[in-house]
Amino acid sequence: MSSKDELLAKANQPSAEALRLHPFYRGKVQTMLKCPVRTFDDFSIWYTPGVAAPCKAIQADPNLAYEYTNKANTVAVVTDGTRVLGLGNIGAQAGMPVMEGKALLFKYLGGVDAVPLCLDTEDADDIIRTVRLIQPTYGGINLEDIAQPKCFRVLDTLRADPTMQIPVFHDDQQGTATVLLAGLLNALKVTNRDIRNTRFALVGLGAANVATLRLLEASGVALEQIIATDSRGILHRDRSDIAAQAEDYPDKWRACLGSNPDDVRGGIAEALSGAEVCIAFAQPGPGTIKPEWVAGMAPDSIVFPCSNPVPEIWPWEAKEAGARIVGTGRSDFPNQLNNSLGFPAIFRGALDVRARTITDEMCLAAAAEIAAYGEELGLDDDHLVPTMEHEDIFPREAAAVGAKAVEQGLARNNATRDELYTMAQVKIAEARDMITTLMASGGIRPVPEI
Repeated sequence: MSSKDELLAKANQPSAEALRLHPFYRGKVQTMLKCPVRTFDDFSIWYTPGVAAPCKAIQADPNLAYEYTNKANTVAVVTDGTRVLGLGNIGAQAGMPVMEGKALLFKYLGGVDAVPLCLDTEDADDIIRTVRLIQPTYGGINLEDIAQPKCFRVLDTLRADPTMQIPVFHDDQQGTATVLLAGLLNALKVTNRDIRNTRFALVGLGAANVATLRLLEASGVALEQIIATDSRGILHRDRSDIAAQAEDYPDKWRACLGSNPDDVRGGIAEALSGAEVCIAFAQPGPGTIKPEWVAGMAPDSIVFPCSNPVPEIWPWEAKEAGARIVGTGRSDFPNQLNNSLGFPAIFRGALDVRARTITDEMCLAAAAEIAAYGEELGLDDDHLVPTMEHEDIFPREAAAVGAKAVEQGLARNNATRDELYTMAQVKIAEARDMITTLMASGGIRPVPEI
């Protein structure tokens, strides 16, 4: 078997194992008690008649819900299943394995209890109404795998809604862009570039790259540095198809008017020509980006093909074509730029200060902390950011996010950065210790051998 065949076989192995182990465990998350049951007499404390006392206390002071219930540590993962991974509109029920996986990562990496909520609707108003109605139960809402332009409307409407008292976050937008930015900051350091005069090609301008565009601009990038493409080609001011939908796609139309100052026309090949950085969230590959197009980029190019489950171009193909640094969304290749490095800690920080929202500035703080930790570990072409195995990144990132929320006046709990770090560290350790104990005791069955 050739080395390329071996790489392909390795890339396909997780899918085979997923089909074997998902039915064995019948899902990935379950409800666990966090209070003791010493005897049946305890039911009179945890349920009736004793439970009436905390109910009345919360009625008198709604903020006590954060003290007397698990609201302060619970997030709803909300989807309609219309844009699941790179699979498209597979429906809410078929999206459940992804939402359960999200809940698993929330717990193990952030110590956050997350509940999948897969909604049998494709209507934006239904999703908005549902999120408004369920907020008494949860400390935060994580929107997931919702197609555009609906995802923009849902997020922007809920973030601007004064009746929403808990943060609403779209991981495919804000989470993905946060980790991508962290990797980019360090890739620019490795290649000795200034973000303010680097030439960017954005391949695909859906949810992830629209959020990336916003964070790039907040980091000093001008629209004139960017050429962007969608499924119909390069964005430019004569794109009447986008102009006709400007209300639904305001960022995309803004990119048409402000990016691509040389009025380049064509597709991905032309967009990549001479570019120093390629950020791709487009049609899953391989083959969406061709090696010869990467060969036409600037020397020491940075290529981030981030579609899942298969990147737009295989990393080894991009390297052979001349890319110096390659990062993807997958954990089985170097430089994983996956939102799993972001959302557990971002929510951990937001929950610990009881933030009312998650701002772009909080995401920038998370990106800066991820990048700083990666630099401390040592930067090179294949090591831009920490991995999920670097446990300390999550409490550090959570503390940075929480501190920014306090600074912005969005927190109900004005803890210090050191206090937030300790809080996050304890909660994450408790979650991992619980899982380790269950595995050791047989409460979680061992993985069966093939």
